[in-house]
Amino acid sequence: MAAFREAVRAWSGGGLEEPARELADLLGVRVAVLLEGPSDLAAVDALAARRGRDLAAEGICVLSMGGAMNVGRFARLLGPPGLGLRLAGLCDEHERPYYIRGLERAGAAQHGVFVCAADLEDELVRALGPPRVAELAHAEGDDRALRTFLNQPAQRGRTAQQQFRRFLGTTSGRKIHYGRVLVEALDPDRIPAPLDALLTSL
Repeated sequence: MAAFREAVRAWSGGGLEEPARELADLLGVRVAVLLEGPSDLAAVDALAARRGRDLAAEGICVLSMGGAMNVGRFARLLGPPGLGLRLAGLCDEHERPYYIRGLERAGAAQHGVFVCAADLEDELVRALGPPRVAELAHAEGDDRALRTFLNQPAQRGRTAQQQFRRFLGTTSGRKIHYGRVLVEALDPDRIPAPLDALLTSL
């Protein structure tokens, strides 16, 4: 499936269609999940693993598009005008118009797109609660970085929810790492609704 993802990215950048089409047939790909970035991918993969699902074996390709504004291009390549796969997605509230417009133009159904209230990090911090996120940051060796961040003047007027959400995005790779860590720490009945609905729909 990793090879298929790379073939799709190459195709989206002006490369050939044939490698992606051949791999889709070989792997039995039937669904493409369009995600903005790698932190969303880490969270989806972590939840699938928790539930004992092998999405690749089920013919489901979970794809990081490198930004929500790319959804129209990927929808054309993977949806009805291209490979004819069923499309699904998870997006932030402010990205919803890009997804709706992109899927509409590709002639794809929109009911498979699930929307986070602000973004996925906000959903995860709210589900766990800031004290639990602080415990996880300690366990991951990020105590010092968190203290330094919380002592910044810009953080003083923000709620703990806002502070932790912002902290997750302050260093390259941190959102990706915590996308997995936070999902793995969730109680089964505390999975954010958009993430839960996405996995259930696949």
